[in-house]
Amino acid sequence: MEHFSLAPIVIVLSVAVISVIFCRKFNIPSMLGYLLSGFLAGPSVLHLIPKSEATDYLGEIGIVFLMFSIGLEFSLPKLKAMRRLVFGLGGMQVVITIIAIVGILMISSAQFNWAFAVAGALTMSSTAIVSRILSEKTELGQTHGQMTMGVLLMQDIAVVPLMILLPALAGGSSGNLWIELGLAVLKMVLTLGVLFVIGSRIMSPWFRLVAKRKSSELFMINVLLVTLGVAYLTELEGLSLALGAFVAGMLLSETEYRFQVEDDIRPFRDILLGFFFITVGMKLDIQALIDDWQSVLMLLGILILLKATVIFIIAHRMKHSAADSLKTALYLAQGGEFGFVMLAVSSKINMVSPQLEQAATAAILLSMIIAPFLLNSSDKLINKFVKSDWDMKAVDLQNMLIATMSKSDHVLIIGYGRGGQTIGRILTQENIPYYALDLDVERVQVARSAGEPVSFGDAKRREVLEAAGLNRAKMVVITLSNMHETQHVLDNIMSIHPTMPVHVRAVSDDYLQTFTQMGAEEAVSDTKETSLALASYAMLGAGLSYHHVHQTIMDIRRNRYDILKDLFVGSDDESAFYDEENNVSRYAFALSQEAHAIGKHIDELPLKHLNIKLLFVRRHTHRIQEFDKDFRLNDGDILVVAGNKEKIISFENWSLQGNA
Repeated sequence: MEHFSLAPIVIVLSVAVISVIFCRKFNIPSMLGYLLSGFLAGPSVLHLIPKSEATDYLGEIGIVFLMFSIGLEFSLPKLKAMRRLVFGLGGMQVVITIIAIVGILMISSAQFNWAFAVAGALTMSSTAIVSRILSEKTELGQTHGQMTMGVLLMQDIAVVPLMILLPALAGGSSGNLWIELGLAVLKMVLTLGVLFVIGSRIMSPWFRLVAKRKSSELFMINVLLVTLGVAYLTELEGLSLALGAFVAGMLLSETEYRFQVEDDIRPFRDILLGFFFITVGMKLDIQALIDDWQSVLMLLGILILLKATVIFIIAHRMKHSAADSLKTALYLAQGGEFGFVMLAVSSKINMVSPQLEQAATAAILLSMIIAPFLLNSSDKLINKFVKSDWDMKAVDLQNMLIATMSKSDHVLIIGYGRGGQTIGRILTQENIPYYALDLDVERVQVARSAGEPVSFGDAKRREVLEAAGLNRAKMVVITLSNMHETQHVLDNIMSIHPTMPVHVRAVSDDYLQTFTQMGAEEAVSDTKETSLALASYAMLGAGLSYHHVHQTIMDIRRNRYDILKDLFVGSDDESAFYDEENNVSRYAFALSQEAHAIGKHIDELPLKHLNIKLLFVRRHTHRIQEFDKDFRLNDGDILVVAGNKEKIISFENWSLQGNA
């Protein structure tokens, strides 16, 4: 009997933990860390992880959960709303790119089956990398952001029929290929029939039955049962596990349990998908790459240049601007996680040669490493290659300038979300003119059609601020939720108009001092203002007069929340993890009978050395803040201090044990 060893799985887990720590530290996508770790720790370099069925099967289960997650997000209303971008731009991109790559590879003497498998893999882009960067740059609502997400959605959908075509092509000869394809399509139609006719009627009552037991463990087990069970059934029919997982996700997407299922399945998906990327990295053969570097570079060129060219031409022909077309092309000019999935499936069914699989895997990996650098410099590239972009921007700025010409002493609102709209409505009620800038295309269009004074514009650009009438404005209110973007906007305003009164929203208390130092007249904390509102109701409920409550709250604001500084920090406070270096927190500890600090005066404590502030000493029921020369610390005294969390720990150790 063959002995099964846990060693490969334990090593994979160790590599996964180390790679994610490294990626988090240097702000690198975890997926790239998994790929590189698998490459370095695999058979080609350090030989730490041997090739085995155990590690390969873990990777395949990762694909199952990824496809299940996509099935959960598959929404017919969403597709209908974006049908022109998804099926028009996205559909043409998939078809034309596959045809072009197949043609190039067949000219290079590759077999049709091999060429098709590689073309399908290279057609895909990385949803993980692109969506993250679009979100970080707050470009999801812009035209090129919507175009990009439409294509990515179509690519995700296209994976399913491509995963059906690959086994059909691998199993079919020239004589019965169409029969194989027909059977594959028939199986898919039957699967969809089960989905819409039977599954939709069974799934919701079944999950309701399980949910009534009120057991989180039972609910989790049921999710795993449905995911793996449906995947197993489709495998029995000759279809892929991934297709079954996609079907299972669609079955649950229309139920009221979709979001709970998504939360429950995420840990399994992320962990096992990490295993998949590690196994992909393990397949990279360094010697094969050295021997076949020309093929790697050729496929990398096809992946970036050809795909970008195809997307640009299609988008431009669909009447999108040159700038938006080029930006969309740059955002999608890299390989993606599904490329690895398709290569893995193709290799398993001998659909592609080992040499071509190695070259394609390496090309996709290199393109994904290049992608973040390419996308972050996309604005500079567009400004160099698309001169008409400035003409289009000039038209937008001119329209904005015309709209604001009649405004003076107005309030300029940056960000027209819930906060910005609330401010706008209150100003309108008081007959105070305002003008708003926002980056959400749909919100701006709807608001403008309703007569609201708002324009689409990026306040990080100086010319946009000037066109919006910054120099004629009475004040600026920034309501953005992205604090890095707020810093950028505030810096631009101060450089253009240093004396402009600016009131800034701060979602975290850590930014209050930063914004005021940059020149903001007022920085308003979300958490502190919420607390002040609740405290006001508490004081009114306790019988204090409205005038007294109003004066108290105004004094706290006037003193820049001084009374609210140095709060106790717990494990559920985001700020404790957000800025560990500069975070100031309050802490209290008691002196035990044998504590080192007992009998010492306050001046003898290493407060200055550790940059710790002693707020007060609580002795029994008394609070002591003034210390005369005869004061000495006693057993049972509670020291309340404020400072950096690590320095507080050092001070507590010194006070109790004497080791600073």
